[in-house]
Amino acid sequence: MTAAASTRLVHTVGAKAIEWLYAHRDGFRLQPDADPETGILERFKPVGELALICKVLFREGVAGSRQADLARRLLDHAWRDVLDGGRMLVRGQRTEPISPIPFETYVPFRELGYSQPELERAVRLSHRLTGWAGLEVLPVRRLGLSAFERRFGLPPNLPEDEAFRRTWLAREPEPWTVETRVGYDITHTVFHLTDWGEKPDGLPASVARYLSQWLPVWLDDWLDLERWDLLGELLVVDACLPAPTLDGAAWEGFAAAQRPDGAMPALRTMPEGDPQDVFDVVYHSTLVAAFASVLATSRALGRLTAEAPA
Repeated sequence: MTAAASTRLVHTVGAKAIEWLYAHRDGFRLQPDADPETGILERFKPVGELALICKVLFREGVAGSRQADLARRLLDHAWRDVLDGGRMLVRGQRTEPISPIPFETYVPFRELGYSQPELERAVRLSHRLTGWAGLEVLPVRRLGLSAFERRFGLPPNLPEDEAFRRTWLAREPEPWTVETRVGYDITHTVFHLTDWGEKPDGLPASVARYLSQWLPVWLDDWLDLERWDLLGELLVVDACLPAPTLDGAAWEGFAAAQRPDGAMPALRTMPEGDPQDVFDVVYHSTLVAAFASVLATSRALGRLTAEAPA
């Protein structure tokens, strides 16, 4: 496959994914009648992930006009109709003051120009609580919180370099010890270190070499297992490396797994059943498909530009 055809295939994956997400935007709805201790907070996660991916799409500037328009409509829908202009985030922060979930959901919206002053006051107050800093989370989660605090303008409770040193990836362990949960720990460590692909030089040189050596093996493994969600995240990691491989076989397998309507199965094939249940299973893998597509397209176009004769 030529470089141009490969780039077209990668770009098409993302365009189709955004089409599906927009067509199924009502799936991002909250459940205000759920258990007040967990229900609302858990439903914030898809909305925050949507905002993060749309931010990447706008930042990279490689989306077509329709793709960019649908992404903006998705964001407006999520902010206005799902989060009620951010007021649902305020409710969530008041329900559980030391939970970082409303804060993490808000940060990418804030970076894209949306504002909820009442929530910002609540976050700054909660950040001063001992419970906020003492919340026990996995090392990669703590790294993410430190990054979000820095992006918001708050002093991180744990410096990012120290938080990184506590992660699995920082130790560069034996590559054959990677299983599903560790795979996601690896990908999210890279996301936080590079600010979701914006700063590839955020990866320490030794970690970049480690990933460059073993990522092709992991891509082959998860392609064989048809674990599309994790494969997509590993394709994002590839695009975050200083010298991405843009693995053609992995991308061809990933694109072939995508449904004609743009949905990306999480594992093997599409589930069946209640539409909301199906959405909850595949929204993340579909968002990841859009994320991987945008970054890989941007890197591929950058490579083509660099290789073009003067």
